[in-house]
Amino acid sequence: MPLIVTGAAGFIGSNLVRALNDRGEYDIIAVDNLTRGEKFRNLADCTIADYLDKEDFMRLVSSGSFDGEVDAIFHQGACSDTREANGRYMMENNYRYSVELLTFCQAEEVPFLYASSAAVYGAGQVFLEDPRNEIPLNVYGYSKALFDQWVRGHSQENTAQVVGLRYFNVYGPREAHKGSMASVVMHFFKQYQSTGRLRLFEGSGGYGPGEQRRDFVSVADVVKILLHFLDNPLASGIFNVGTGAAASYNEMALAVIGAVRQARGEPALALEEAVAEGHIEYVAFPEGLRQNYQSFTQADLGQLRRAGYAPALRPVARGVAEYVTYLQSSERAA
Repeated sequence: MPLIVTGAAGFIGSNLVRALNDRGEYDIIAVDNLTRGEKFRNLADCTIADYLDKEDFMRLVSSGSFDGEVDAIFHQGACSDTREANGRYMMENNYRYSVELLTFCQAEEVPFLYASSAAVYGAGQVFLEDPRNEIPLNVYGYSKALFDQWVRGHSQENTAQVVGLRYFNVYGPREAHKGSMASVVMHFFKQYQSTGRLRLFEGSGGYGPGEQRRDFVSVADVVKILLHFLDNPLASGIFNVGTGAAASYNEMALAVIGAVRQARGEPALALEEAVAEGHIEYVAFPEGLRQNYQSFTQADLGQLRRAGYAPALRPVARGVAEYVTYLQSSERAA
């Protein structure tokens, strides 16, 4: 029976499809909305059994066409634009869609592995999977928190595995279509390639210039965690997915600069050198952003480790270097 991946042409979904192919899985139904047709590139090197538009897929689910015909659903489809202000659109795409799919999976006893988000924590300082720590700052975060709440409220009714993964700041290949919502690594790379300079925000939240810290995690590790749960169907719950070690924007900037310079045969730079030589400059926050800005995130990985996921996750230096190499090779092939 097929595996179903929603959001299959998106960032994490397409990396997951590629990883499934790499381990010999080709009976995959890819579900997405290709109104933005350029996303097809994310699946161009993947093998799938079928593609369905999201609306067609949900009509088939409602009609019973998939009854007894699904091995597992990886629900990665969502509106991930944290700036989207249309709450009705956000709740339909991120909450109601998820409720309907999980209801189907429980009726069919089908594992359901879905994308949650660290946005549920808002500006909090405790990143532990507990409702007391969840105070989202925007409707995107609220849509994810509300579905997590629904999952918890119905957990006693589970007939099969239910896994929610709270992604922190994910970066890596196949995110070009995200535009302004792409990772800081991609933005830094493009900015440095075009101008030779990176612009970071001035200090905020008690942190100095560029010292705001986030938990940046490679999509390669995100996919490994998804496959871990597929292979361990008795594990259920809501789990943080980060590295467990926050990195500053200064560190990320130096990692990108260092990777680019290494490819040119140039030496790495210390922060003081990078600032003095104009490779890094600090700018004021845009109007209205400072008060809604997360100055610190760091995943607590305790529950993930207790669920049996033991491998180390890529530190920033390694993950960024791998991604910059990919971006450079993509530029050369273009």
